[in-house]
Amino acid sequence: MKTASRLMRQTQRLALAALAAMAFSGIARADETCNSPYMSGLIKGQEDYVHVWTLGVAGLGDGYDKLVTIDVNPKSKSYGKVVHKVSVGARGEAHHMGFTDDRRYLWAGGLNDSKIYVFDVGTNPAKPKLIKTIADLPAKTGYVGPHTFYAMPGRMLIGTLSNTKDNGGVTGIAVYNNKGGFVAKYDIPTTKIGDVQGDGYGYDIAINPSKNAMLTSSFAGRENYMRDIGSLIKDEAAMKKFGNTMVLWDLKAMQPRQIFSVPGAPLEIRWSLNPGDDWAITATALTSKLWLVKQDGAGKWQAKEVGTIGDPSKIPLPVDISITADGKGLWVNTFSDGLTRYFDLSNPEAPKQTYAKQTGRQANMISQSWDGKRVYITSSLLAKWDKGGADNEQFVRAFHWDGKELTPAFEVDFTKEQLGRAHHMKFSAKT
Repeated sequence: MKTASRLMRQTQRLALAALAAMAFSGIARADETCNSPYMSGLIKGQEDYVHVWTLGVAGLGDGYDKLVTIDVNPKSKSYGKVVHKVSVGARGEAHHMGFTDDRRYLWAGGLNDSKIYVFDVGTNPAKPKLIKTIADLPAKTGYVGPHTFYAMPGRMLIGTLSNTKDNGGVTGIAVYNNKGGFVAKYDIPTTKIGDVQGDGYGYDIAINPSKNAMLTSSFAGRENYMRDIGSLIKDEAAMKKFGNTMVLWDLKAMQPRQIFSVPGAPLEIRWSLNPGDDWAITATALTSKLWLVKQDGAGKWQAKEVGTIGDPSKIPLPVDISITADGKGLWVNTFSDGLTRYFDLSNPEAPKQTYAKQTGRQANMISQSWDGKRVYITSSLLAKWDKGGADNEQFVRAFHWDGKELTPAFEVDFTKEQLGRAHHMKFSAKT
């Protein structure tokens, strides 16, 4: 009971700090557009580096997962070149990462081994250092597959994908302090809330402090995401084991309040950054739809389908989205066809695709600068889901965007450079 009470007090302090941040959450007007609203030390202009969390490939270089740093300042002599790499000495399905609230440290996770690596990027962003490995997530929580790393004041929320019991999709959210100490855990609901049945699946986390609202989305468990994609799609039972819900949480209480039925594995969640908008958008991977989450006239939160991405019958597989700083546009990457699409969100109730370009034979993550003039794209989805042969391109590609056309800026070939599979990106700048 004492432990439970202590965790509750810690959670309450966390929530109070989160609510206190409402006063300044609206002033974050620089840097990437997908960061936590609680982050300080924001980039106020040109980013200097892009850090890429990279999956190791057996027989390619050292074969281990690594953090790769690329110089992206056009004024630099090493522009478009790899300037640093730090290996973690293991191959655990490197996937996503996120900054702490002070922006000095990057937390990066492995979906297979569930290890979390903490890199110091604040001391010298050109040469990040691995300073800590956290290996107690499964033992402390029963969760595996750390996916989303979302900064809170003095804390890191970790959205996970699976569990130790059966490697299925029922999972939850872990909370650690910035020093790497475990604080608390919160299960994704499997019961009904209202008339919607929870499935317990997790994926992304996104917070709107002004509404005391946290959203989570859902994907699949380790039994699916670590399986060869060819055999997976032929397994009818396995294909039913993907998430079909989003959950609205009371941030202050860290309690689920509503469950939304969002069929087809809703992935990344992006709140509009335009002050006063108070809506979020997501894309469903398996059904190729855009969904809007917002309050209705009576103040009740609703989720509704508002758009279609490509031809759903061809399963383009939308895997990542990036919202513009003014909330008026959305980039969507579809993995199967390698297309990067732009949607006009002037009316979020009716998004309209206005542009598309094939940016790779497979295209995964997409990040843009705050001014929207620079767009970065990576290639790898999951080791056993990436394409084979000549289609297995592994890259970071940078583009200029003038509002009409994406034009190439530079490319780093991760296979040629013996690095691995390029996945998630984060920006940093010289201090």
